[in-house]
Amino acid sequence: MVTPAPDLDLLRTFAVFAAQLNFTRAAALLHLSQPAVHAQVARLGESLGVALYQRQGRALALTDDGRRVAAFARETSERTEAFVAALRGDEAPRPVCLCAGAGSYVHLLGEALRGWIAGCAAPTRLLTRDREGTLEAVRSGEAHLGVAPVEARRADLSAEVLGVIPQVLAMPAAHPLAGRRSVRLRDLDGVRLVAPSPDRPHRQALDAALAAGGARAEVAVEANGWELTLRFVELCVGAAVVSGFCRLPPGVVARPMPELPAKTYHLVRRRKGARRPEQEALRQALLAGCATWRR
Repeated sequence: MVTPAPDLDLLRTFAVFAAQLNFTRAAALLHLSQPAVHAQVARLGESLGVALYQRQGRALALTDDGRRVAAFARETSERTEAFVAALRGDEAPRPVCLCAGAGSYVHLLGEALRGWIAGCAAPTRLLTRDREGTLEAVRSGEAHLGVAPVEARRADLSAEVLGVIPQVLAMPAAHPLAGRRSVRLRDLDGVRLVAPSPDRPHRQALDAALAAGGARAEVAVEANGWELTLRFVELCVGAAVVSGFCRLPPGVVARPMPELPAKTYHLVRRRKGARRPEQEALRQALLAGCATWRR
């Protein structure tokens, strides 16, 4: 028995909904009514026999099956557009999408992207998300490639090491610890720190490391993002544990923290996703541009 193929119009509607996770916004983009979009998404789920989304509080979120269908829908749409363009003799490079965190763009990927954009004709879309948002964008097909610090292997994603970045303590040059060659966790006992908010993974890892090292540091101010964090350090609000790829402001120095693990940034993509030439070219450009961080 041949399984019926999913309706292409329903897939197109779901791809737009999956990007918005909001029926009103999806309807506006598709120039359809909200009930029509809701009905089409429901029909697609019924035809496939899976739940595509679920409620999380007041928001909507894709299920695991929904992510797979969204990725398939986007890939199908892209391949259809490329096929039709080729039939018409249009051999222009197809768009490619990269997702990464703000810190990765500023401190890790900048030079690689500069070279890519200057030398490549492929339209490039850049998304800025945190780690989980980046992985979600790749899983759902919204982004072809993603860059994020990934500690554990993910069954649905392939990951290549892009850079291994040590953690350092950034502090004003006049700070008492600035004269050391390296800083141990116990040295931070009683030190005023600039740290992320408690819900951020970096803060949680830092709190755990300080507790294990027997240090009780004082969080002088909470700041999310390397730029704001280092600005507070420059203003002598406190010291901060930051990634070793950060560019330090004037008057700020950094010392290694050998007890803290280096963060490994990976270039991720879907294991079963299509491999278009533009995606492969961007992958190679990023790996080459970040080679110094893998030595």
